[in-house]
Amino acid sequence: MASGDRAVLWDLDGTLADSTAFHLRSWQAAMGPVGIDVTEARFLETFGQRNEAILPQWLGARSTPRLVAELADAKESLYRAFVAEAGLAPLPGALEWLRRLHAAGWRQAIASSAPRRNVDVMIEALDIAGLIEASVAAEDVRHGKPAPDVFLA
Repeated sequence: MASGDRAVLWDLDGTLADSTAFHLRSWQAAMGPVGIDVTEARFLETFGQRNEAILPQWLGARSTPRLVAELADAKESLYRAFVAEAGLAPLPGALEWLRRLHAAGWRQAIASSAPRRNVDVMIEALDIAGLIEASVAAEDVRHGKPAPDVFLA
């Protein structure tokens, strides 16, 4: 197998970095004004799902497409601001693996269910853009995880 034929698909959140606290904090800040308390337990029940799946559950009868879109946008804007402000550290060993595989000629890509702008801010915060050749984000696929769309793309 030629070195250019080898590739790695990386998940981003929970694999290369852990931004769970930023997600929780941004959900709490976005949902507080509409009277929804996002506890850690409530958050963890839905972590990794798309906002379009989470918000109707939390909003119940108040859920409308417009409100879901507004709250999703608010949450993601807050998340990006928190990451940009505080920075993001790679999980132990992640940066070393990225560098070693890159040096050995492996092609590397990010496969994430996160919105494109979140993927981009995380790549920037981790300072790994030079190690990653491509990325696939929520907007690039029809079905989010656990469906395999993001990995197949």
